[in-house]
Amino acid sequence: MARAAVPGRLTWQPATVAAARAETATARTLVLDVDGWAGHVPGQHIDLRLTAPDGYRAYRSYSISSAPEPGRLEVTVQAVTDGEVSPYLVDVAEPGDQLEIRGPLGGWFVRRPADPRPALLIGGGSGVAPLMSMLRAATHPTRLLYSTRSPSEALFTADLATARAADDGRIDVTYVYTRVAPPGWPAPPGRLDADALARVAWPRDADAVTFVCGPTGFVEAVADLLVDIGHDPANIRTERFGPTGG
Repeated sequence: MARAAVPGRLTWQPATVAAARAETATARTLVLDVDGWAGHVPGQHIDLRLTAPDGYRAYRSYSISSAPEPGRLEVTVQAVTDGEVSPYLVDVAEPGDQLEIRGPLGGWFVRRPADPRPALLIGGGSGVAPLMSMLRAATHPTRLLYSTRSPSEALFTADLATARAADDGRIDVTYVYTRVAPPGWPAPPGRLDADALARVAWPRDADAVTFVCGPTGFVEAVADLLVDIGHDPANIRTERFGPTGG
């Protein structure tokens, strides 16, 4: 998507922390109020910048985890050990604090409302954040497959529980626990494999679009599994992140 078509996208603008809520012991969602924010397309991200008292600046990219809304957005941040930005956002930032952002950014790893195809969202760890935006804005059948180490490390548990309880059949949520599973869970902990993926994936003739987000190794492994079970690579979109989440 041509960036020149959206003036101001790459201009830093002030954002105010309106609210903050803990997701896990090491992750937090910040609600940001941004004057003139027109909204975003689910899957897009922002750059967020902090400035120290001595003038030093550091910025990182964070996926938007909320549904599109004028004037407001949410980012969900996982603290990174020895990070420059994430520890402040997770442990220090409070309502009323001023930050700087630019965006929204990204035009390929997005779920556009006009796309009528069913969607399969596959997230590893904090890679579920942009997928949560897609799920919250979903108007067509959507399945989320969420791979997380343990229940205590899973993000958006309350929202996903609500989505799983919905009886309209439009949204479905499936967990894969890789290290610790809840008591009574029907499957032992383990990595996402072809069998688990095949049970959740849409049939090959459904013309579904698949979004995969998470650490590089996870994304590459899942994309290969999808192709192995017969899914068209042209319908698989991936986004990966490194230690800084950038």
